[in-house]
Amino acid sequence: MKITFLGTGTSTGVPEIGCKCEVCTSADPRDSRLRCSALVEEGDTTILIDCGPDFRQQMLNADVKKIDALLMTHKHFDHLVGIDDLRPYTRDRELPIYADRETEMQIRSFFPYCFGKVKYPGVANIRICPVDHKVPFKVGSIDVVPLRVFHGMLPITAYRFGRFAYITDMSYIEPGELEKLKGVEVLVINALRYSKPHKTHQTVLEALAIVDYIKPRETYFTHIMHHIGLHAKIEKCLPAGVHLAYDGLVVEMP
Repeated sequence: MKITFLGTGTSTGVPEIGCKCEVCTSADPRDSRLRCSALVEEGDTTILIDCGPDFRQQMLNADVKKIDALLMTHKHFDHLVGIDDLRPYTRDRELPIYADRETEMQIRSFFPYCFGKVKYPGVANIRICPVDHKVPFKVGSIDVVPLRVFHGMLPITAYRFGRFAYITDMSYIEPGELEKLKGVEVLVINALRYSKPHKTHQTVLEALAIVDYIKPRETYFTHIMHHIGLHAKIEKCLPAGVHLAYDGLVVEMP
């Protein structure tokens, strides 16, 4: 299985507009972060996780030839507003989008022209597949286990793919769902900034507590804002096996 980090930034991206801090002005490309998204590939199956405002640029950067399914984590703008740019991937096929009810309603609200009886010519050919957090499903050769986590008060979806799991925008996970992550070897989890608490996102310190419980072989932090500090400095402060992800990073699992 191959995981490609298409974007590792928070909703404003990094650099943030108008900011002149050391991260936003850094020459290290690892400090420049598009909005959060990832690609999961195994065999002939390619899964996209989230489709935000930087989707077009991410596809060009990664030279993605096809997408077999889009898995949505939640309904917020920075995770779904790029759906209109799916058009090149749906010219010859219908693309399934897996989403919980809240996210489905938001997609239909943002892109009603994709669902009408008479569709505007050239719109993205998409189909919503409802996600039940208690029911695993399969995309091509990849088994998918959805998990319910919380983004503040909003229930959202994390995903486990065998020995790999992807969690973003989480502030809390219930104990029963946390147990579903046992045995994960590679964990991607959000860490907004280092230690200052946030109402709807984990800090690095909070994410490390999850890592300590799950004990994956490797962990990669994502959904990062500029307040976290320079990539090169923070990476040195993290425990063995724990890393800051960055845009374009590719992780391969045997």
